[in-house]
Amino acid sequence: MPHKNVVQTSFSFVSQTSSLNHKAKGTKRKKTTPGRNIATRKTVEDNIQGRLPLDGIPDEDSRKWLEKRVSAHMKGTLELIITDNRYSIITVRRKGSHFRLRIHHMFLTAKAPVVRALARYMEKSDPKSSKILNDFIDSNQDKIKAPDPKASRKPILKTKGKVYDIQELFDDLNNRFFEGALRIDITWGRASRKRAKRHRSIKMGSYSVEDRLIRIHPALDRSFVPKFFIESVIYHEMLHHVQPIPIKDGRRQYHTREFKEQEKSFPWHEKAKKWERANIDRLLFY
Repeated sequence: MPHKNVVQTSFSFVSQTSSLNHKAKGTKRKKTTPGRNIATRKTVEDNIQGRLPLDGIPDEDSRKWLEKRVSAHMKGTLELIITDNRYSIITVRRKGSHFRLRIHHMFLTAKAPVVRALARYMEKSDPKSSKILNDFIDSNQDKIKAPDPKASRKPILKTKGKVYDIQELFDDLNNRFFEGALRIDITWGRASRKRAKRHRSIKMGSYSVEDRLIRIHPALDRSFVPKFFIESVIYHEMLHHVQPIPIKDGRRQYHTREFKEQEKSFPWHEKAKKWERANIDRLLFY
């Protein structure tokens, strides 16, 4: 079922590419190998550690130091961006031999094996490196900034539509399938003021982990849309609240095998899928 998850995870770094193999004109330079200049490295890492936890984006010296460490283990050039993103922990884009790496600040004090894994992951998508990075992320969850409840206003909830009251549908589903344990909000999404037209796609539902809020597309609040179909959409979004969201290859996995198995247990799951396929043209006109 088309779905939009507001939650995500990412890490990032932006900087000019630095190479440890660069030679100054007219000079000879010893080959740089990982582990050399330990005293200098320790001084830099101590300075970085002294500035953590970070408030937003770290200073340029910290960024350059990590970029230099990662570059030492790769052949291509690197553009590194550091973020405080709560959702996308690692994001890599490649163009030829140039890499753009966005990465969470937790990696600033990563040990050598993790830094090497970053380089291998970017260049080769190595499964062993991916596991090392996943383990590092899992062990540093405390460095991911929790959402500030004062930073955003609580959204205005609209649950009564022209045809359906989705709060009533949510409460019924909550009692039947979750023992009334879910403490999250639901609302109709914002209706378009433009004249109805045919669209190429529709996000029928979304769930924001940060806001603990389900949004249902107002295009479903129409008389030809059966109750069991809206319930299946709501149930899908409720599962995003109860199912874990593991990280794989630096990305959040929203629809895991366990998620899909629990979704199939919904009594009208197949019926809703069949109805959607038969009525998609009508749904896309809103």
